[in-house]
Amino acid sequence: MTDNIAAADAATDKHAQFQRLFLTGASGYVGRNLIRHFTARNIAVTALVRNDAAARLVRSLGATAVTADILDGNLAANMAGCDSLIHAAADTDHGPATAKQRRVNEDGTRAVMDAARKAGIKKVIHLSTESVLATGKPIINADETTPLPRKPAGGYSRTKAAAERLALATSTQDMPVVVLRPRFIWGRDDTTALPALVQAVQSGKFAWIGGGTYLTSTTHIGNLCTAVELALGKGRGGEVYFISDGEPVPFRQMVSALVETQGLTVPDKTVPRGVVRIVAAIGDLLGAMSRGKIIPPLTLQAYATSAVEVSFTIGKAQRELGYAPVISREEGLAELRAAQH
Repeated sequence: MTDNIAAADAATDKHAQFQRLFLTGASGYVGRNLIRHFTARNIAVTALVRNDAAARLVRSLGATAVTADILDGNLAANMAGCDSLIHAAADTDHGPATAKQRRVNEDGTRAVMDAARKAGIKKVIHLSTESVLATGKPIINADETTPLPRKPAGGYSRTKAAAERLALATSTQDMPVVVLRPRFIWGRDDTTALPALVQAVQSGKFAWIGGGTYLTSTTHIGNLCTAVELALGKGRGGEVYFISDGEPVPFRQMVSALVETQGLTVPDKTVPRGVVRIVAAIGDLLGAMSRGKIIPPLTLQAYATSAVEVSFTIGKAQRELGYAPVISREEGLAELRAAQH
């Protein structure tokens, strides 16, 4: 633990010039943890939220709340006085593509970057995802030179890839923009993946796809927060960095361990990957034919996230950012178990 604190303190020293941070997506899982992380280091955080409940939440965490829409024309005024920006807001729905998702992920990113430029922001961290590479086929040991696919898995992958391009296109010497790509974010205070897994197990709907033996990269929320901090100090403008917990692990091993921290046991039920792939294709077809009126049980976007290997290397982040995981999987799992008592 002492080593973890020392690493975090060193990261803080590297970006001491950034003392007022503007954060989008502030009340979400990642946003809440970023607020905790930076306010603990005496960094003032101004948090963009959409409603009063979210405003109360971020204030309770030590941030200053600004209630506005991401497409609000006054966004630059709300950023006034801040020297850095973390853009974490996104529509992460893995269902059929929607106009709303495009507006949030693409138009929203364009609006945020434009506001940052007008407000005189000195450094931007854009939080992306490994899903920009997703097609439904395995992603094996990818790195930052792996090209974006011409035919992404679905609306989430497509709009997040577009958001990446928009963010990187705004990077200048005066306002460098750095992109981070985490995968399978997990850990304390998880209101996304873990609750969904627990609900699936409790409802009897959980099944392993093809046995679940394929590898996955993962990113503990604490490791992501540390990577963001390091990227503020050392990230090069116009560059992309993969972030993870280190070596990938079997998907089944990771998911089983997560669910077991909640006092549950994952069943052995398995469905053939080919069957699931067909169901996903039908889901996409129904969603497209109904123009979003039919919400299918599975899409290729969801399949690409959980049914095939998704692994990548973090060598670039290690070399250029000095990144190394500060929380091991074992420590993160122990933290989740302790939270149950």
